[in-house]
Amino acid sequence: MRLPQDGLVQVTYVWIDGSGEGVRCKSRTLDKEPKSIEDVPEWNFDGSSTAQAEGSNSDMFLVPVRMFRDPFCLDPNKLVLCEVLKYNRKPAETNLRHTCKKVMDLVKDSHPWFGMEQEYTLLGINGHPYGWPDNGFPGPQGPYYCGVGADKVYGRDIVESHYKACLYAGVKICGTNAEVMPSQWEFQVGPCEGIEMGDHLWMARFILHRVCEDFGVVATLDPKPMTGNWNGAGCHTNYSTEEMRREGGLKHIEAAIEKLSKRHDYHICVYDPRGGRDNSRRLTGHHETSNIFEFSAGVANRGASIRIPRQVGQDGCGYFEDRRPAANCDPYAVTEAIMRTTVLNETGVETKDYADH
Repeated sequence: MRLPQDGLVQVTYVWIDGSGEGVRCKSRTLDKEPKSIEDVPEWNFDGSSTAQAEGSNSDMFLVPVRMFRDPFCLDPNKLVLCEVLKYNRKPAETNLRHTCKKVMDLVKDSHPWFGMEQEYTLLGINGHPYGWPDNGFPGPQGPYYCGVGADKVYGRDIVESHYKACLYAGVKICGTNAEVMPSQWEFQVGPCEGIEMGDHLWMARFILHRVCEDFGVVATLDPKPMTGNWNGAGCHTNYSTEEMRREGGLKHIEAAIEKLSKRHDYHICVYDPRGGRDNSRRLTGHHETSNIFEFSAGVANRGASIRIPRQVGQDGCGYFEDRRPAANCDPYAVTEAIMRTTVLNETGVETKDYADH
């Protein structure tokens, strides 16, 4: 990895595939280091092999949207996140960034900040949770959350490698911790403004999968990887606008939560890739979740749909946490939905098309 490249640069293009959950990548050589995203040329790929096109008309366009340093091939090489367009230059079905960007441009004066807490579970290649006994289960939940020690946490070397790789890449990772179920972990990305949230979380996910590949393990974002008395995996989303962060912002936080309470079904449909079916396995009202059929909010309540942190209640301003998004949600869809409801004041289950505005 440290061999000289004679001024040439390796650029790895990363995109979301037809599942809406998986990421793909391929690399090419550029004759000089790109200094901005405009220096990275468009490319294409075979959409029939990623469930995004028919074989008879398979070329899809890769449009670079955000560039990061490459922690695997090292400087001056780059990772480039791309939007996917179809042959007619319209966004692919799983390109949810396209409409999210339109909405974020519309609401930019409210300066929306997001922080997303990505939970995931490490599995062996055989699909069994990493570090668990081959023919049984570890002890009940309790000692694992933020735990220390070989009998309490599994895979810390993987987690630390991912953290360092994200820092090197320029991903806005801001923390990590062991979660309630053994071999389950969480990292946090943010604060990010607008479209940046989805870009940075998707690249953090790509880097996670790529790091796990080197260790011979798998990171799953399944919202309920183990049935029974084990915690599921979410992607709790922290959110504020400029007026929420100012003195007296609590009234704006409460107004936003009131709007969200009237649109619960719409948000549940958007908060996982299967219209709520994945989340129905997780949002049971147990294991620090709310019930999928009911909207609730409370200060410091981890069993509510929306949690207002205790510090925010004391300060009278800040942010709130939407605890409903599943671990495998698309961050573009989640952040767009929150803006549509709380800033653009949409109601009901239909969304407005702002293409002509």
